[in-house]
Amino acid sequence: MQLRHIRYLLAVAEHGNFTRAAEALHVSQPTLSQQIIQLEDALGVALLDRSGRSVKVTDAGQVYIEHARRALRELESGRRAIHDVQDLARGELRLATTPTFTAYLVGPLLADFHARYPGVALRLREMSLDTIAAAVAADEVDLGIAFAVSRPVADIECQPLLVERLSVVVGAHHAFAGRSRPITPAELANERLGVLSPDFATRQHVDDYLRAQSIAPAIAIEANTISALTEVVRRSDVVTILPEAIGLQHPDLHNVAITPEPEPRTATLLYRRDAYQSAAAQAFAALCMRMYG
Repeated sequence: MQLRHIRYLLAVAEHGNFTRAAEALHVSQPTLSQQIIQLEDALGVALLDRSGRSVKVTDAGQVYIEHARRALRELESGRRAIHDVQDLARGELRLATTPTFTAYLVGPLLADFHARYPGVALRLREMSLDTIAAAVAADEVDLGIAFAVSRPVADIECQPLLVERLSVVVGAHHAFAGRSRPITPAELANERLGVLSPDFATRQHVDDYLRAQSIAPAIAIEANTISALTEVVRRSDVVTILPEAIGLQHPDLHNVAITPEPEPRTATLLYRRDAYQSAAAQAFAALCMRMYG
């Protein structure tokens, strides 16, 4: 049994067809079929059901594929470990984060990390909250930065970094800009509101807060980037609700407290439990804890 047998099996399972799998692997269909047969003979069990128009994975095949994928991930971790340079003169860091954290948390971290280790290539991916843990578990990224999950995820550790608080954010010319006392939900209800699109975890948190306060605001703009939303807010009378750290970064924006305030959230560093971590990932995790932990 060789690695190519496993890769061939995974390709057929993914495509559900020997012809398409062979094309993707750049091998002939007879060669592919013969390799799968050799694997089945070695295991003494049928992994694929070829009786229908499409190829389906048998129950035994499903069990084997689950273990095979896990083994390939571990082998890939081993490959990276061999090439890992402990002095961080080179290497790679694969990081996933939600768009909200990119706006104020991850930028300073990566800038500091790059200044310390310029030879390490940084691979940053913005992902939705519900896919980051899965990406970490599948070894698609080394580390993730996301809000604390409500339910534990198998094989994933969550290290708290900081507590994020939401604030009402307005432009410099808004009447709320110079206000020292908190505003009330009733006052917010009279404002034209700017919000992020529903795929943002922050939007869901804001919606929950407005619903709890029985507020049905007049939504003036819905944006799918934080930069677009803050540009509108600073140039108009539209107000928004964002992490207070974002408001502090812009001289033309002002944070205004609201009472009762939205429930704070905890930002966490996600990594695989008991898995190999490259020197770059270890260094970045240590930097996170020094800056925010």
